[in-house]
Amino acid sequence: MAVIAVYSVKGGVGKTTLAVDMAWRSATLSGHPTLLWDLDPQGGAGWLLGLEDRVGSRAASAFQKDGKPAQLITPSRYPGLDVLQADESMRSLPLTLARIGKRKRLARTAAFLAAEYPRIVIDCPPVLNEISEQVFAAADLLIVPLPPSPLSARALPMIREEILANHPRHPPILPVLSMYDARRRLHRDVHTGFAAGWPVIPMNSAIEQIAARRAPLGTFAAATDANARLQRLWDGIEAKLAMQAATAD
Repeated sequence: MAVIAVYSVKGGVGKTTLAVDMAWRSATLSGHPTLLWDLDPQGGAGWLLGLEDRVGSRAASAFQKDGKPAQLITPSRYPGLDVLQADESMRSLPLTLARIGKRKRLARTAAFLAAEYPRIVIDCPPVLNEISEQVFAAADLLIVPLPPSPLSARALPMIREEILANHPRHPPILPVLSMYDARRRLHRDVHTGFAAGWPVIPMNSAIEQIAARRAPLGTFAAATDANARLQRLWDGIEAKLAMQAATAD
């Protein structure tokens, strides 16, 4: 079992799009039964897969001692890919987790769900609070999309410091340069500067169509450079997870 968390302290950097894409590749191309777990109250992950918004406010109950997370899961239209959708109840999740007082409740819930899903992809809200603490404790790999901005040079060390301060055995962090436009000099400077060697996801019309079509890029634009870059990113993730599994054995 492997938990892949897609996390950023800043919204609007393609976090949900990336989480949905990685979950789809895990299920459809790698053949892993995969759960896409949306912790962001905006509920964008299920929406991008064509699901209707969840009715009611029950998603946060998955963390309760007597919660039944399996009953909250919805199958997507893609074989092997299911979704645990977010709803309004997620807005109060930090208070719920603080009240429960169990710092690894998310990790234990993920371990329970792993009986059915060897891959769990988490779409995290852009916050540093009790939710992120729980995610850092549960994740086997943390994917951090960051925009091509000098501010990103500050954001990544902040995330690393926050994790190291509370999680000595922290998950590996994979930064991703998102929304990259090679026509912009600032973007090129970032790409060849502090972000040199990071996977790059471009800003282009094909990726923008994901929200318009409410479908993963590989289902309608498989021949594009953007899809090739996303596939290389997923191949790298699979390689890292395989290396971790071999080391654990």
